Amino acid sequence: MSGTLEHINITVPDPHAVAGVLSDLFDWHIRWEGSAINEGYSVHVGNGSSYLALYEPPRGLQAATPRYVHAGSLAHVGIVVDDLDAAEARVKAAGFKTFNHADYEPGRRFYFNGPGSVEYEVIHYD
Repeated sequence: MSGTLEHINITVPDPHAVAGVLSDLFDWHIRWEGSAINEGYSVHVGNGSSYLALYEPPRGLQAATPRYVHAGSLAHVGIVVDDLDAAEARVKAAGFKTFNHADYEPGRRFYFNGPGSVEYEVIHYD
């Protein structure tokens, strides 16, 4: 038996805004949207095989815990692209600052703090 990651569900302050940015950056599309658990709202954005479920609760959000130090917290979301340089140019043109560039086996990558207070790692495998 083997498994394939289908989606990750992330709580964000404005799922439509986050979905719009991610669609522009990675040529994704909204796969579904509608009412969700606990009277919230979700927008599913991605491609044909995987997506991010962007969940907005019905009332205000609490501050996120710092990344990388709390068990179960989301550190970042990794997205594989065909052309890393083009992806970075698109991310920068959208107003995001890229950081932590790395070139190591089996590929190259960079990070950015994107919409919805989520950190993203963008990767290209050689």
